[in-house]
Amino acid sequence: MEQFDVVVVGKGNAALCAALAACDKGAKVAMLEAAPIDDSGGNSRFAGGVMRFAYSSAKDLQRLADIPDDEAESTDWDNNSRDIFFDDLLRVTNERTDPDLCETLVNNSLEAMVWLRSQGVRFVPTYRAQSAIVNGKRKFFGRMPMEVSGGGPGLVQYLNDTAVKKGVQIFYETRAVSLIYDGVKVSGVNAKVKGVPTEFHAKSVVLACGGFEANPEWRTKYLGPGWELAKVRGTKYNMGDGLKMALDIGACPYGNWSGRHAVSWERYAPEFGDLTLPHSSYRHSYPMSLMINNEGKRFVDEGIDFYNFTYAKYGGEVLKQPGQEAWQVFDAKVKHILRPEYGDRMVTRVVANTIEELAEKMEGVNAKGFLKTVEEFNAAVKTEVPFNHAIKDGRGTEGIEPPKSNWANPLDTAPFEAYHTTCGITFTFGGLRINPKDGQVVDVHHHPIPGLYTAGEMVGGIFYFNYPAGTGLVSGVVFGMIAGNGAGEASLAN
Repeated sequence: MEQFDVVVVGKGNAALCAALAACDKGAKVAMLEAAPIDDSGGNSRFAGGVMRFAYSSAKDLQRLADIPDDEAESTDWDNNSRDIFFDDLLRVTNERTDPDLCETLVNNSLEAMVWLRSQGVRFVPTYRAQSAIVNGKRKFFGRMPMEVSGGGPGLVQYLNDTAVKKGVQIFYETRAVSLIYDGVKVSGVNAKVKGVPTEFHAKSVVLACGGFEANPEWRTKYLGPGWELAKVRGTKYNMGDGLKMALDIGACPYGNWSGRHAVSWERYAPEFGDLTLPHSSYRHSYPMSLMINNEGKRFVDEGIDFYNFTYAKYGGEVLKQPGQEAWQVFDAKVKHILRPEYGDRMVTRVVANTIEELAEKMEGVNAKGFLKTVEEFNAAVKTEVPFNHAIKDGRGTEGIEPPKSNWANPLDTAPFEAYHTTCGITFTFGGLRINPKDGQVVDVHHHPIPGLYTAGEMVGGIFYFNYPAGTGLVSGVVFGMIAGNGAGEASLAN
């Protein structure tokens, strides 16, 4: 039996932020991590590290990174005011996002980033992925100009190092099994430490151990038939254990339980994320492509928005296609602006000097259907509108379904390339209902459960149907801090 003030279940971004916040309140903190040390860090280690937060000027960004004044003044950093951030969240969730959670996330996002920097996290501008030179001036697009140096693995390492310095005790290969609950208050966690049953007693517990994206049974149950076939982009340890533990004592489920973050992913990627190839399976340049299914047909508007606002739902569209697969087709005109992972050795790609040759090389695709699709698409492009990948350029199509709203280019310049994709699931949207002020979990009658808090993917009610890129990590920080502060204060008050 172990005794602490606060026990945090999980060791990703949200869990580490909760542990650090509780520690700063003076609490004695333990972290229970199901994975061994080399695989620890949850889904956060598989993240790209780009962060979406509210900012209005370069001065806000200079609070996060050492950007020289001349560079700050000569660069168009885009803009992500609170109102814009609110609007993006409302738009992509079909206005379903919980208003209190949304307001808490947006209003606290910048200060959360500043707090991260105070905890040792280093930020750098997202030059390669989120900016371009336009008329001799660097312009950012997508409203995400900053990322963590070292991506998701860097974020976890920075926070881990600070947690160790502050005395947080981390228990690896320790899977939480159930909550210690007397019907009134949560007072700890029953766990297995390398298979040995162990009780961790505490005055407060923070659950921050992810959703159920790695559990094929739960995916089929909640997301629907076929979802057991999706690749898992991240950790294999997110089996929904924390959600089950909380629901077992009467916690209130909340949010979009049939919703998920799922992207276009390398067709032959491993079953789970591979930290030795952290970005190799990304296929995020599809707005410049034609996405083609095995019938040779397009099935989405690839250019309706920047990938930041569509990538998390288009993976689900790929999963709906015959064989749960599709191809992204490009010609030479856009080759130079594809993301770097398209050049990795771990890609399934075919190259040809003619469209007819490419059609024959795209395994499983109806060649005649594909050639007809290309012919009709090429004729429909509004070529009089200039192409500009740094803005929504309005270079679309007329007279075809589905349309392509921006970045439409005729496929007419060799060599032609096609990349084989499937669906990769990142995380699930269903979670628990909380009090946004302190992160405390409520029961099915919306009464607070004393001693129980949650953060990260386990917070339900923020994301529905879709997701604006970079919001998950910031949400983990904001609600991790809130839950850690709430748990820390409650534990010291008892």
